[in-house]
Amino acid sequence: MSDKVPVPVSNFIRNHIDADLAAGVHAQRRWRGAPGVAAEHASAPPDPARIRTRFPPEPNGYLHVGHAKSICLNFGLARDYGGRCHMRFDDTNPVKEDQEYVDSILDAVRWLGFDWVHGEGADAQTDLYYASDYFERFYEMAEYLVSAGHAYVDSQTAEQMRQGRGTLTEPGIESPWRNRPPAESLALLREMREGRHPEGSHVLRARIDMASPNMNLRDPALYRIRFASHHRTGDRWCLYPMYDYAHPISDALENITHSICTLEFEDHRPLYDWLLERLAEGGFFQRPLPQQIEFARLNLTYTITSKRKLQELVTSGRVDGWDDPRMPTIVGLRRRGYTPESIHLFCDRIGVSKADSWIDASVLEQALRDDLEARARRAVAVLDPLELVITNLPEGSTVDCHAPVHPQRPELGQRAFPFSNRLWIEREDFAIEPPKGFFRLYPGNRVRLRYAFVIECTGFERDAQGRVTRVLAEHLPDSRSGTPGADNYKVKGNLHWVSAAHALPAEIRLYERLFTEPHPDAGGRDHLASLNPGSKRVTRGWLEPSVAGVASGDSLQFERHGYFVADRVDSRADALVFNRSVSLKDTRAKGA
Repeated sequence: MSDKVPVPVSNFIRNHIDADLAAGVHAQRRWRGAPGVAAEHASAPPDPARIRTRFPPEPNGYLHVGHAKSICLNFGLARDYGGRCHMRFDDTNPVKEDQEYVDSILDAVRWLGFDWVHGEGADAQTDLYYASDYFERFYEMAEYLVSAGHAYVDSQTAEQMRQGRGTLTEPGIESPWRNRPPAESLALLREMREGRHPEGSHVLRARIDMASPNMNLRDPALYRIRFASHHRTGDRWCLYPMYDYAHPISDALENITHSICTLEFEDHRPLYDWLLERLAEGGFFQRPLPQQIEFARLNLTYTITSKRKLQELVTSGRVDGWDDPRMPTIVGLRRRGYTPESIHLFCDRIGVSKADSWIDASVLEQALRDDLEARARRAVAVLDPLELVITNLPEGSTVDCHAPVHPQRPELGQRAFPFSNRLWIEREDFAIEPPKGFFRLYPGNRVRLRYAFVIECTGFERDAQGRVTRVLAEHLPDSRSGTPGADNYKVKGNLHWVSAAHALPAEIRLYERLFTEPHPDAGGRDHLASLNPGSKRVTRGWLEPSVAGVASGDSLQFERHGYFVADRVDSRADALVFNRSVSLKDTRAKGA
C-alpha cells in the first residue's frame, strides 16, 4: 500500500474523539502492556496510546465489504489519532467457529494494509487478542455478579424464558428463580462449569429490570451450557459466555476507549454500560470505562452480506466458493481485482454517519476504476476473435509496433508487439452491411489498426452457415503510426488487434453483478429469485505478447474492454486466466 494517507474527513465519531481528547477524558489511563483488570494496570505507566479502538469479528465466516468499512474506520482512527487498534476475535461460540476463519480474517486485515504488531525485534508489541483468553476472567466476574445480587441462575426452559420475556408493549414476567439466594445460584454456577448439568437445564441471567422498555435489559442471559470443543481451548470449558457479556468485558480489559460498532447494537448499549458499571463498582475496571459509539452499517445495492445467505450460495454451488469474484467477501473482491487502495477510497467517499442509507454498487466500482486508471499497465486483448488476413504482407513477415505501457506515465516506457499478415480482431468490428454510423471495418472501407497501419477491406469469407470466418484487407505501407506518412490518411475507425502467430491464449472470465435487483432480499424477498444468470461468462481470448510474465494478482487495462486481473488462484504462466474486474466506464442506466 501507498504510505500516503488522505486527509481525514470529519464525522460525528471524530468529533466525539476530538472532544474527549480536548477534555483529557482518557489522559489518566494506565496500561501494563497487556489486557488486565484495574489492579493490574494500577501501577503501570500511562497508556502510550491516545485512544484504543478494536476490530472484533467472530471467527465464524469470511469477512465481507461491510467489515472492510469497519476495519478501515477502526484502524484508521487509531492511526490518525496516535492510538492502537486491537485485532480481537470474539470467539465465544465454539459451535460455529473455526481456525480457517481466523486465518482468513487476519489475512484480510493485513491485505487492507493494517497490522496489530507495533515496533520491531525485541521491542515489538502485538495487539492480537482472543476473547477465549479471558474465559477465566469472565467466569470470575460472573461469580462476583452472582454474589453481589446482580445475576442469578435460571432453571426455566428456553421456551418458558421466551414466553416470559414479554413484548414491546407488555412487560416481561419475572422468573420463579429470580430471587434464588446468591449462595444457591453460585453453587449451581460452579456445577454448571464442572459439567454436571445438561445443555438447556440452566442459564446465568443478569438481574436488571423485566419491565424495561428495552428488551435487552429484561434479565438477559450471560452464560449458557454448551458441550462443544473450542478451536483454541479444546474441551476445558462447557460453560460459554454470551456475546453481550463477553464483548464489553473484553473492551474494558483491553483499555478500549471508543468501542465503535454498527447501529444494530444501539439498543444493546444500555446493557453494555450496566454491566461495566456493576463490574467497576466491584473494582474490576479503571475509569473512565469504554464508550460504545454506533454508526450506520454499509448497505450496498445488488449485494447481500448475510452470512447465512452467503453460506447458502457457496454450499449450493451457485458460486464457486467464498472467494468467487462475484461474492462481496474480501477474498472475493481481492480475486475480482479490487485493490486495498480502492477499498480505502470507497470507504473515504461513503463516509460515516448515523443514518441508514443505501450506497449504489457503482460507487464501489468507480473507486476501483479511479485507482486502477493511474496504476494499471495497458495491453490489447481480443475476446471474440475474427481472423483478419493482410494480403499484401508476405507470410512470416513482421513489423514491430510500439505503444506506451501507460499513456500518462512515460517513465514506464514502451511495449513492443509484432504486426504480421494474420491478425485477430474483434468480431463486432466487422460488418458485411454496416448500419448507419458504423465506422469500423466493412468491404471497401478504411480503418486504422491501432499503433500500426491503415488498412482497406478487400473482401471476406464465410462458412456453409453464412458466418464470416475471415476478413481480407490490404495495408497501406506508408501509413504506419508514428511515422510522417501516418497523417496522410484520415479515417474514422480505429481497431484493436493482435498478431495471430504471436498472441497469447488466455481464459477470460467476464463477471457482472451477482443479482439483477438492487435489493435482492428486501422485504423478505427470496434473494435466489434475482440471481443474475449472466453474472459469469467464460471465453477464450488472445492477448498481446507483452502480457507474458504477468504475475497472479496483477491488474491490467485491456484497452477498450476494461480492467482485468490475472486470477490469483488459477492463472499460470502456461495457462493464463484473467478476471474482468470492472468495465472502463459505467454504461448501465441509472439504477440498473
